[in-house]
Amino acid sequence: MFMPSATLATTARRQLQAASHARHCLRTRWIQHHASQRKLPPLVFTFDIDGVLLRGPHTIPAARRALDMLNGANPMGVKIPFILLTNGGGVGEEARRHKLSSQLGVEIHSNQIVQAHTILKSVVHKYADKPVLVLGGRNDVVRKVAEGYGFKKAYTTLDVLAWKPEVWPFHQLTPEERASTKPVDFSQTPISAIFVFHDPRNWALDTQVIVDVIRSGGIIGGSYLDTPPPSEQQPLSHHHQPSGELEGKNKHVELVFCNPDLLWKSDFPQPRLGQGAFREAFQAVYKALVGKTYPYIQYGKPTTATYKFAEKVLKDRLEELQGGRVEQMPTVYMVGDNPESDIAGANGAGWPSILVRTGVYDPAGGPPAHTPTYIAEDVEEAVRWAIEREMGRTATSS
Repeated sequence: MFMPSATLATTARRQLQAASHARHCLRTRWIQHHASQRKLPPLVFTFDIDGVLLRGPHTIPAARRALDMLNGANPMGVKIPFILLTNGGGVGEEARRHKLSSQLGVEIHSNQIVQAHTILKSVVHKYADKPVLVLGGRNDVVRKVAEGYGFKKAYTTLDVLAWKPEVWPFHQLTPEERASTKPVDFSQTPISAIFVFHDPRNWALDTQVIVDVIRSGGIIGGSYLDTPPPSEQQPLSHHHQPSGELEGKNKHVELVFCNPDLLWKSDFPQPRLGQGAFREAFQAVYKALVGKTYPYIQYGKPTTATYKFAEKVLKDRLEELQGGRVEQMPTVYMVGDNPESDIAGANGAGWPSILVRTGVYDPAGGPPAHTPTYIAEDVEEAVRWAIEREMGRTATSS
């Protein structure tokens, strides 16, 4: 049946008025319920960064409006705490917070940022005084991050190449790269662990060095421990065998990856290969060499360890803001663009999850692999929906 345009306009206006009235009622009931109590709001947020707040170096317009809501421009009229949980990294949290504050136009504190490698602060005590290899990023930036966490003997694959260029003769160090290296004799320096902090810039060099470290039990240049028995091969002459090699015999070198993402969203039209792709490439090479993959520890979203760590960071943030202990956490909403990391991890942690369409997830590819609590166009809609959902729950229970 045909409906005149004036009637359609009247109907739409009434619907908007009804929605506005409902929000007003929810706010009134929420304020009445909490007026006599100094309580945290009923919800807090954890946001992914790339594809949610930023796209490459550019800020997604909806992000600033969403952050304004968290800063008090919401129906509850209160500030809503949040942290940023990303599989990105490569710089220290303090440097990251300065850049994000500038990009987002909101003051971000370093204790609001959990990068892929931030969790390594919780294991640094095991390796603080032991030589470790740290991978990823440009030059020695990741080394400086590691040292900031407390790793006192952190080395890079560029250090290895400066020590012996023949380790990987297909890359010559640039003057800038050479200036970032530390002099060290790796034949006398048994590597205890390898930490892939951030996406490697030279997959070939890094794969070769990881293979050398693992197969020799930590001594780069030492004989491989998974080669045939001595009776089936020519023994090394003494002057070819590093004197520190015996210290590394039968030693398991721990291998740690901080970001499992196969893909990530930049400002390029299609997603780019991430650290997860590097892990797969390394394991394929290692398996081709020795017949099996190498055991490793995986951090980053969606791992349980990372979500538990993030929840502790969020609780610490809330206690700082409250000036006292937080006995019961508010509902934590995760807003992300990647079903495989953000949504899978949040679902596993028991958090409501909101998937946005501004990043990796493409509706044209079919339903997401992991079902979110809600799908939003962008982070602004995600925040608004979550706030109204929790206000409705609080008002109903009062």
